[in-house]
Amino acid sequence: MKRMALAVLLLSGGWLHADLKRAMAESNLEKRSGLALENAAAALKSARAAYDKGDNDEATKAVAEVLESVDLAATSLDQSGKNPRRSAAYKNAEKSTRDLAKRIQDFQNDMSYVDRPLLDKVKARVEQVHEELLLGVMEGRKKQ
Repeated sequence: MKRMALAVLLLSGGWLHADLKRAMAESNLEKRSGLALENAAAALKSARAAYDKGDNDEATKAVAEVLESVDLAATSLDQSGKNPRRSAAYKNAEKSTRDLAKRIQDFQNDMSYVDRPLLDKVKARVEQVHEELLLGVMEGRKKQ
């Protein structure tokens, strides 16, 4: 019974938004980025579960949460001012966004054709953030 209640709590949108607020409250920008990406992965799972149940409104909210989380992660790493080549947080974020982009693509492939545009914007943004992180890790900080 406790496991069922926990599962319901984890899959509800309110819990996810609470995690994003917790990430926003984190003062360490690298940790904030990690928490935001963990929240993005959880929100994607929630979106998939809601879509599988036929609740497109809840799926749309969870997809928006993914987008917000990825943007927070990218902004946090950018504000940290650290050299991407020397920061493990950048590499971890790059791997997380790569994985997230793959899972979004898999989810989109499993969706009905008419519902696929729901994920277009978030997929494009996650791929853009991934490319920026990868370039940062490979090239390092831009010289001024």
